[in-house]
Formats: sequence, C-alpha cells, structure tokens
Amino acid sequence: MKRLLLDQLNQARSEKKTVVLLTNLNDGTQELITPLNQDQNHPLFSDIKKSIRDDRSYVHEENGSKTFIQVFNPPLRLVIVGAVHISQFLVPMAQLAGYEVIVVDPRRAFGNPARFPSCVINNEWPDDAMQELKPDHRTAVVILTHDPKLDDPAIETTLKSDAFYIGTLGSNRTHAKRLERLERLENLERIEGPIGLNIGSKNPAEIAISILASITNTLRNGSSK
Repeated sequence: MKRLLLDQLNQARSEKKTVVLLTNLNDGTQELITPLNQDQNHPLFSDIKKSIRDDRSYVHEENGSKTFIQVFNPPLRLVIVGAVHISQFLVPMAQLAGYEVIVVDPRRAFGNPARFPSCVINNEWPDDAMQELKPDHRTAVVILTHDPKLDDPAIETTLKSDAFYIGTLGSNRTHAKRLERLERLENLERIEGPIGLNIGSKNPAEIAISILASITNTLRNGSSK
C-alpha cells in the first residue's frame, strides 16, 4: 500500500469514518473510498454498500476482473437512555453482540456502577449526553426511561444525528402521544415505537432480546420504516 493511502486510511479510522479499500487483484492498483459520501455511479457501489452492511470483506469477481473489497467500519455503539431494569439485561446482550454500550441517565440512583458495572455511564441530561456522544451511522440509540422529561430531549437531539436505529419504549398509545408532542420535529418516522420486534416478549429479559433483534435487523437489512 502506498504511504498516501495508508495515511488516509489511518486518518479515516481515527475519525471513525467508514472507508473501503479496493484492490484490483489483476494489476495491484488500489483505491480508497468513503462510500457514505461516494458518488453512487461507482461501478461497485451496490457491492460496497452490501459489504459495509454485512461487515464483510471479500473478493468481487466480474468479467475476469477480481477486486478485493476490504471494509473498515468504526466500532458499533449502543446508547441506552434510561438505567432501567430492561437496560440491565440489554447491556450484556449487546456487549456479547459486539457493541460498545453507554448508559445515559442523570438519575445517579439508577445510573451507577453498582447497577451497571461493565459499561460506560453518562450522568448528563440526555440531550447534553447526545451532543457529547455524537451518534453516528454505527450507533443505535434506545430510549427507555418512559418519562417525557428525559425521553423527548433525547429523541429531539438524536433525530438530528446519523444514528442507524432509534427506538422508544411504550405502547402504541404511548407512542402516538409521543408523536403528538413532537410533531414539530422532522423525521419522526425514523423512530421505532413500540420498540423491538414483536416476539410476544413479556418480561424485561425478553424485551431486551426483542430490542437487540430489531437493532440487528435494521443494521443488517435496513430500516423497516
């Protein structure tokens, strides 16, 4: 790899940007692209997007030409707003699935190391925390406090981000009221509410499973909205 490409790759990774290195295996030429900003007219654009979504590098073959599509994705993150009982189950599940997990809750009686010993805890108000965390295209945000004073600012700030998943806890009725409160905002259709896949979950552990399943579905298959 040429020094210029290596420097560009290291810079992109330090900035937590997704980049893809294309290596022509026929002649050895290389190209580094940033697919999220790339012109969709690139001949391999659809294959590149799929490899990014799948977190998979592979050799693409077409008409005798072989190209190694090498993906460099930032780490996955899960931001959980609300240090509630569901969160205690969701944190270890998400960590096992490869996510860095951050729990946001200004209520220190809930958001503390005794209840969440294995993840980062942010005790800022959710809107301030989101501005600090800057959710990107590899970040999922779940909002579980069930308290409009905490939920609504978190939603408003997160909708302005590139988070690939936004989910909120509550029944259909609760979510309808939430949308009424926030009707001034754009892109409300990005919110999954009620949160999680409909698997008939009854208890906090099962709800956590449904949430992680929905996040995974969105990550790998795209939004169902």
